[in-house]
Amino acid sequence: MDAQVNAADDRVDDEWPLRPVLLAAIGAAAALAIQQLLDVGNGSPPVDRLAIAIAIATTGIGFGFVAERLRLGWAVAFSLVIGAAAGLIVYWQGVPGGSPDFLNWRLASLFLAIAIAAPLFQTVRDEGRLALPYAALHSHAWTNIVLWFAAWAFVAIVWVMSWLLAELFKLIKIDFLEKMLGTDWFVAVLLGSAFGAAVGLFRERDRILRLLQTVVTSVLSVLAPVLGAGLLLFLCALPFAGLDALWEATRATTPILLTCVVGALILANAVIGTGDDDTAANPVLRYGAMALAFATLPLAAIAAVATGLRIGQYGFTPDRLWALTFVIFATAFGLAYALAVRRGPTKWAVPARAANVRLAIAIAAVGLFLATPILSFNAISTADQVARLTSGKVSADKFDWRALAFDFGAPGQAALKRLAGSPDPKIAAKAVAVAKAETRYGVEQIVQRDRALAGIGGRLRVLPTPVAVPPGLLKILPGWDACGPDDKAQCTLIYRAGATEAWVLQASCFETMPEAIGTPATVSAPNCEVGRFVETGGAWEPLNRNRPRQMPLAERQRFAAAFARGQIDIRPVQRRQLFVGGVPVGEAFE
Repeated sequence: MDAQVNAADDRVDDEWPLRPVLLAAIGAAAALAIQQLLDVGNGSPPVDRLAIAIAIATTGIGFGFVAERLRLGWAVAFSLVIGAAAGLIVYWQGVPGGSPDFLNWRLASLFLAIAIAAPLFQTVRDEGRLALPYAALHSHAWTNIVLWFAAWAFVAIVWVMSWLLAELFKLIKIDFLEKMLGTDWFVAVLLGSAFGAAVGLFRERDRILRLLQTVVTSVLSVLAPVLGAGLLLFLCALPFAGLDALWEATRATTPILLTCVVGALILANAVIGTGDDDTAANPVLRYGAMALAFATLPLAAIAAVATGLRIGQYGFTPDRLWALTFVIFATAFGLAYALAVRRGPTKWAVPARAANVRLAIAIAAVGLFLATPILSFNAISTADQVARLTSGKVSADKFDWRALAFDFGAPGQAALKRLAGSPDPKIAAKAVAVAKAETRYGVEQIVQRDRALAGIGGRLRVLPTPVAVPPGLLKILPGWDACGPDDKAQCTLIYRAGATEAWVLQASCFETMPEAIGTPATVSAPNCEVGRFVETGGAWEPLNRNRPRQMPLAERQRFAAAFARGQIDIRPVQRRQLFVGGVPVGEAFE
């Protein structure tokens, strides 16, 4: 570290013996308040309680991380501002249960912005003015990361120790501690105070944190040449394998590529450090970092192509819009690092560090903006998907109704109601049916049923002679009681024209030949049940299903061969059954 950073450290790292006790008390009080706010029994807490809880958590954790005796009022103000911002944004969003987009990405965007804002504030606080020396900023960022994981490791140790003590006292019939650990409020106070105390204790021992930071960055820098060589080999092999191999291998192309970009940036910065005197001296590490910097732009470009192809094929969704946002920033880093690398192996780190600061501020600003409902990815996605449906670009059978109903929040629900009045009867009927579904699985069942019903004629064999199947019977054949929802599974219907009875056998039950086990060899035949349907009052309904029985393997093989030839018929069978008072009891037996 240079002299400026050491001076700042000397100013900030004055001993503050009360800090662990103060932060432990704040942690206990905050955790207890959060537990009481969120303890509403079954169901989700109302949005006002959730917003207050998040505000308290953000304020408490933020204060623990940035509090120093130097300009303590600044730390209090910063913590209150980020806490209020977090709570108001959550309250502004409304009940999060209706919008997975908010739960998955908006909160992550909010806390990413706060995580970036913390080291920016700490650096300005140390300087006493609006200045961002890179060495101090880099040190605060890495220290906060190490502190976060170290504090939670301490919390885990406290929890394990408490559990062991409870079990120990239980051995001598003292179960007070065990009962206390079974109460939510006590657990909240215990873990909250442990987290606060851990942050305070580690802050009082900043030299340990800086040592851990040095160890972490040193270990990561060793990995830079390995990942750099791997990424360069990947890029060299790509022209020979072709981009088509990327699209065919997995649908997760963009996340994998973006993860590689993030990993490359982390390892490259671990090597270049905070300045020339902090940069790794080993030339292998230096050139490994350059390889990583060089690889970021082509990787980001490929991710952009992959994202563009998915959007072009399937339209916007909230996840794809978030992916597009990540791709934009990954490309920005790639461009900045590509321009920096042009300056050569000894000079490229300087502009790269400057780009880190500018882009970090941009990410924090954009992250805070995207956490608000000002720009709704749900509304954008809904409008795009509905336009694709109504324009005929995608049919009602292939449209993602599940996403519209459950992934796009309030805009999706509103669009579903509008589509129920569509002049296209197919779209309207599907929208009405999907609106009645209470779960994502219910929508999936509707989609599977309709898809299976549309193709039932192509996979159905009618015996003993092909005849027209009544519409009422045909409609229920894709159910689990009959042919099943798989639109490619073949099945056989035993039905005569005008009959009020029918039987259904799934072909897979007879075509799959199980291996014999034991001697004599017996197997279940068939290994599925046979559906029986009866027409009552003009409606077809499933009556019962015959259970499989055991039979020798040779008989099972003859059974399958006869099924393939269509040797299937219905015969009367005389059986005996137990009667009590003239009423049959139980199933019939031989």
